[in-house]
Amino acid sequence: MASTKNNQPPVFPESLRDTPLPDTLVTTYLQMTSSTQFRSAYLNYPNGVKVMCMETPDVAFYRFLYSTVGKPWRLRERLSYSDEQIKAILADPGTSIHVLYVDGAPAGYIELVQRAEGPAGRFYSTEIVYFGLRESYLGQGLGKHLLSHGIAYAWNKGNQRLWLHTSNLDSPYSLDNCLECGFKIYRIEKEPMPKW
Repeated sequence: MASTKNNQPPVFPESLRDTPLPDTLVTTYLQMTSSTQFRSAYLNYPNGVKVMCMETPDVAFYRFLYSTVGKPWRLRERLSYSDEQIKAILADPGTSIHVLYVDGAPAGYIELVQRAEGPAGRFYSTEIVYFGLRESYLGQGLGKHLLSHGIAYAWNKGNQRLWLHTSNLDSPYSLDNCLECGFKIYRIEKEPMPKW
């Protein structure tokens, strides 16, 4: 399995989901408007690390990924979705889900949604809707590797813009990884922390 440079796992609070919420929710919006902005951060891992597209919609597997990747960061919006709602997301022709595997185990995923925009839908953009790793795989550089895969995939689909948002509830690596890969901040929103 991949590890940090000093072969030690990253140190995180006992339970990230039990840490107190900040008073303010800070949401940062980032974008790329040209493939020339992309700075790949692929890692040279042994054969045990690969990213595969989820070709066959699998509701149970998607729920597993969503809950295990999102739980430490209090991601819960889709936990209450019905199977039919999840099936509709997975069946959307603009949606693609790519799963990162480490030594055969699912370590994280990235969910991309492509949409036509602009006059007469002549402009394509892709949003990185969800992207992250399971808690035991954090701090090993795998997030940048997965993000680089998603960005390269999206640019190969004829997009004119890639975008995403992250917040101060997400992984502490999230914003830095996005900036390192070439995303630029275009908006920051601050609001009182919603009730949980």
